[in-house]
Amino acid sequence: MMSLYTRLDRRLQSQSDDAGPVRGDYSLGRILMIWLAANLVVTTLLTGTLFVPEVGFGTVIGLIVGGTILGAAVLVTVGAIGTRTGLPTMALTRGPFGTRGSLLPVAANVVILMGWSWVQAMLAGLALNYIVAAVTGFSSPVLFAVICQTIVVVLAIFGHAGVARVEPWFAAVILAIAVYIFAVAFATFSPAEFAAIPAPQVPFYTPGLVFDVVLATAISWTVLSADFNRFARSTRAGVIGAGVGYTLSTVIAMSLGATAIGYVVLSGGEAIPFDPATVVEPFGALFAVAIFLSVMATNTMVVYGMVTTVVNAVPGSRLRFLPAALALGVISIIGATFFGLLDQFTTFLVTISALFAPVFAIMIVDYYVIKRGDYDGDILRPNGGRFWYTGGVNLLAVAAWAVGAVLAYVWAYVWPLPFGATVPAFVVTFLLYLLVSLRTRRSGPFAPERHLAESRMD
Repeated sequence: MMSLYTRLDRRLQSQSDDAGPVRGDYSLGRILMIWLAANLVVTTLLTGTLFVPEVGFGTVIGLIVGGTILGAAVLVTVGAIGTRTGLPTMALTRGPFGTRGSLLPVAANVVILMGWSWVQAMLAGLALNYIVAAVTGFSSPVLFAVICQTIVVVLAIFGHAGVARVEPWFAAVILAIAVYIFAVAFATFSPAEFAAIPAPQVPFYTPGLVFDVVLATAISWTVLSADFNRFARSTRAGVIGAGVGYTLSTVIAMSLGATAIGYVVLSGGEAIPFDPATVVEPFGALFAVAIFLSVMATNTMVVYGMVTTVVNAVPGSRLRFLPAALALGVISIIGATFFGLLDQFTTFLVTISALFAPVFAIMIVDYYVIKRGDYDGDILRPNGGRFWYTGGVNLLAVAAWAVGAVLAYVWAYVWPLPFGATVPAFVVTFLLYLLVSLRTRRSGPFAPERHLAESRMD
């Protein structure tokens, strides 16, 4: 008799997403709603609480808008490659890095997703702890974080499709709460009072660091840009839908966080950044419930995406979904107890930029300039072909990525730049990879190959 484990393993293996090309049929409006829901989440809201009162309220809003627009430009440019080829982001890294070299950004992506999973579990635990403590007096954030992450792992294995369907409704709840908080905040205090909030004598955040964190948020979402946009009906639908959806959701959510923490300060409270209880207390327990549900839904998709990335890391040889999910799930549950990560959230975001801003610079140069849109069926091969390079690795791309990542770290921590490290690291990596790869540039105009889903059918 087939065991329960074996039956579940086979069912999940047949239903799990793969990294093969798909032909999309989503409209502009549907892509817009996907991106609007994706980042209209509590983690983005709480990121906005990091900036006030460290930097002036008006300056923060301007930096949020500017950083989001610039980051969205990178996001939609990478996402458009997914629309044209049908491949998700990590599969596309085989183009510049090689079939085996792509395992470097894949590994970095898994580390980043695991970190996001831990952060989300902690936030869900804090929100649940606030609710339980208000009713019973019992308080244990670590215990509740472990419980929340255990539920998330179970949902990622059994119910991610259902969670994906209801996640937009949680985003709608957050949007309604945003309207309420903005109304309460600006009915109580004028914009001039928000602008006059005094900064601490020795602020941690500078305008440059605020801009860098906002941009890093976009970079962290770009790892999923082609995953979502490969389902778009056309490049235009993907670019406009993702650009508008991401920009609106991020500006609303981050500005909401900055407004909420400003309201706390003006009301005489203590501004504790990235703490759900700090912004929940003035606005009621219903906000805590919304935070809990939103974070749980988002984290379920993060864990599912992490597992999908791992099982599809090597073309032609998929790992089993269930054992990978269980192994990564156990690690995510253990990591949910490391609450010190919340105090290092800025470092976490800067690390994302250091690892992935150079990756996306290389991907953009390779597809649009060097290969001129010519990503053919060879990118689906487990070995050999145009994307095998030297033993499966494009050493030029790896070297350019290493230089960009090191510079991003140096400019963030050793010799901090007043305008942040992400943009300079991106530009340097872009130019470096262009320079070393120019001799291999495909001649002729930019002419994308036909969709890879059609190549696969030949």
